[in-house]
Amino acid sequence: MPYGAAASSPGRPASRLPACLPPASCLLPACLRRLPPRPSPRQPMAGPRPARLQGEAAAFTAALRTLVNNPQFSDVTFVVGQEQQKVFAHRCVLACRCQAFRGMFGQGLGSEEPPGSVPPQGPFILGNVQPEVFLAVIEFLYTNSVTLNSHIALEVLTSSVEYGLQDLCKLCVKFIKDTLSVEQVCEALQAAVTYGQADLQQHCLAFIEGCTAAVVRTQGFHELSDVVLARVLRSDRLAMDELDLVEAVREWAHVSSAVLERPVPEVAALPVQELRLPLLAPSELSTLESHNQRDLLIPVESIAAAWRTHALRKGSGVPSHLCRPRRGTRPRDHHRHLDPHAK
Repeated sequence: MPYGAAASSPGRPASRLPACLPPASCLLPACLRRLPPRPSPRQPMAGPRPARLQGEAAAFTAALRTLVNNPQFSDVTFVVGQEQQKVFAHRCVLACRCQAFRGMFGQGLGSEEPPGSVPPQGPFILGNVQPEVFLAVIEFLYTNSVTLNSHIALEVLTSSVEYGLQDLCKLCVKFIKDTLSVEQVCEALQAAVTYGQADLQQHCLAFIEGCTAAVVRTQGFHELSDVVLARVLRSDRLAMDELDLVEAVREWAHVSSAVLERPVPEVAALPVQELRLPLLAPSELSTLESHNQRDLLIPVESIAAAWRTHALRKGSGVPSHLCRPRRGTRPRDHHRHLDPHAK
């Protein structure tokens, strides 16, 4: 059969197909035909990355310093100290730098006021802080720096803890360590223990260990709490003999008793536990017993335990650290019997 001729069935005329058929894809509907791939859109060229450039920090700090306690453009006022000195500030600066001030200013907003409402200007009364101390805190919030001296450093440290300003706290600790003196070391130690400043606490203890005899004569020593004094007396490195330490603790106890209006044995109960009575010679113990009858500073049981170490010629029956000489302990003949390693 010729190409292109269709087979005829009986009774039907033969039909003739085109000699050349189009490709099968041309017979598909247009929606099903494979379209040529579209050219991918050209990706935009990446631009230069942004960079943050820092201007002159000193000029910025100097400009902000001009706003410290400046009534111009101020929107909040504090009345500070017993002097009732006015201190001017700007809420936006204080609030963005200190959570405590943010909360203070937010308390002025009532629940019915819109979010953008401005609380009253105050004044806010701060009667328990010196103006110079509060101004140091304000200076730090504006400039991230602070001007300190030995008269206000500990109080600024207190304020930094109260306001939650960790960076200011670190600056205060550094200044106190760098300027520590015999007159101030006990007050600094008390603050370090109170506010959990372990580094400052260790620094103060090391200072006291180096000049113990001078420190115990200061007013700061007589104002130590019983807990802090006991912490000092636990040290093996105090440069002072035990008999002198006993007398120093007695003076401290009488001052504390008068201030707290409590009996001497009560206020001294904790520190006297750290006195190393077994280090005293028999004659010194006899004198101590005589003095103790006046104020009952030391429990009778503690003195009896010290006598027992002499009778037994060994440090049994008392905590071992109470038989250990300090750095400033004067040698006594019986000390060799207290050494657990002595033969």
